[in-house]
Amino acid sequence: MGGRMRWRWCVIAGILFVFGALGVYPLVANRYGVHSPGWLMDKQLKLGLDLQGGVQLVLRVETEVALKSETDQAMERLREELATRGIRIGSITAPDAIRFLVDGVPASQETEFRKAGTDLQDHFDRSSESNGTYLFTMKPTVQLTLRSDAIAQARQTIERRVNELGVAEPSIAQQGDTGDQVLVQLPGIDIKRAIDIIRPTGLLELKIVEQGPAATPEALMVTDPVRAAVDIVPGTNGTPGDGAATVYYAVRKVAAVSGRDLRNARPSADENNQPIVSFTLNTEGGRKFGKVTSENIGRQLAIVLDGRVQSVARIDGRITTDGRLLGNFTQDEVRNLSMILRSGALPVPLDLIQQGQIGASLGADSIRSGVSASVAGLLLVAAFMLAYYKLSGVNAVVVLILNLIILLGLMAYIGLVMTLPGIAGFVLTMGIGVDSNVLIFERIKEEIEAGRSARASVKAGFSRVFLTLLDTHIAALISAACLFEFGTGPIRGFAVTLFVGLISNLFTSTFVSKTLFEAVLARQHQGSTTLSI
Repeated sequence: MGGRMRWRWCVIAGILFVFGALGVYPLVANRYGVHSPGWLMDKQLKLGLDLQGGVQLVLRVETEVALKSETDQAMERLREELATRGIRIGSITAPDAIRFLVDGVPASQETEFRKAGTDLQDHFDRSSESNGTYLFTMKPTVQLTLRSDAIAQARQTIERRVNELGVAEPSIAQQGDTGDQVLVQLPGIDIKRAIDIIRPTGLLELKIVEQGPAATPEALMVTDPVRAAVDIVPGTNGTPGDGAATVYYAVRKVAAVSGRDLRNARPSADENNQPIVSFTLNTEGGRKFGKVTSENIGRQLAIVLDGRVQSVARIDGRITTDGRLLGNFTQDEVRNLSMILRSGALPVPLDLIQQGQIGASLGADSIRSGVSASVAGLLLVAAFMLAYYKLSGVNAVVVLILNLIILLGLMAYIGLVMTLPGIAGFVLTMGIGVDSNVLIFERIKEEIEAGRSARASVKAGFSRVFLTLLDTHIAALISAACLFEFGTGPIRGFAVTLFVGLISNLFTSTFVSKTLFEAVLARQHQGSTTLSI
């Protein structure tokens, strides 16, 4: 019996040390300014947006841009195919994001024209209008797929950028009637930095310059066949800065390489110790870049970021994997830009429709209110248990306190986040813990009233109630899991605390409570029926 009790006390002490000392101590040390090792302070319980303060953004994914991009690409593919087949047409225009119109198709070449558009039939329906005019309309199923893909890719890109920021437990969720809105909650960060990181498209393209620079876009007007293959993009003349004049370049539509070919991007410095972004291409990107640069030695190469020329350089030889992004950047801008490029470009732009910041002072008020509610609940529960169950109520109070210590420590140790709804789950856990003790204690009282010894009554009470406790806790765990899976930020915070609290409570209300009873009964003779309960 002695060895069994020692084993039980060792288990309880070990769990309290791991989840109590390593999880709860950092909170106390941080509160009173006690110096502690960094690895230990990293284990302190993380606070959510509503307790720590931070930023909340609601962004709309501009899915129309994805449709327009698909339509533009289809137009360019058809244009190239027509040029290859020697079919001369009037023009190709797009009246909206999902349609484009081809007119001036010669009657003698209509059969050949239909063959040229065969590759587009998977995505577009073709209808014949009058006078050699054809209308291509994107299929509804394709529209739906493109919209959903754009939203999913945008969310994944936002998550990667937020992860680069190192924010503890951000909340990123879709919302809105059509699911095209993304709710982003970032604890412990200011609103400007959040917008600067999340919202930029971050599309990097390296393109050959056909003409420029020019003071106006009109100065770059060229013949239609050439213009069809180029884009007019703005840039700066000389060193970028507030006083630099805006100029325009005609660059090839098709990029030599893009951000998708990046392997890494990092802050660096140029020969004058000015901040720049150095980037490295992956193997495929290096192969493509080497081919383009070797074929265009002596020409200019533009580095285009989000539709604006950042710098232009002369190609003096074959370049493969390394490049630099120059500009009048600050250290913070270089760091942010490197982070954006590493996380990948957004597939479509984001429209910021709502922003808000929760101050740390408001979070502190929430913490004080939550702690006050928890302490008040704990004191009232303790008073009831002591008054109703006498000395056995001490057992319940000790178990309740250990349960809360393990709950806090477990959440801190595995990196979960405490939110304001989580505090509500914290208080509810106290109620569930007391409910478990009530079930056990009432069963023990029934056994004693039936004339059994105190030791036998305690053993029967725990063994016969265990399955009931297990059933109720499993049912509650399933409910908490459903809340976490289908809920959003606040509901998830409640579900997380409840889930961890239920696991902790099952351990303390059975294992710990029984150990305390057995420690008391070990001092009584074997057949004693005396138990203060």
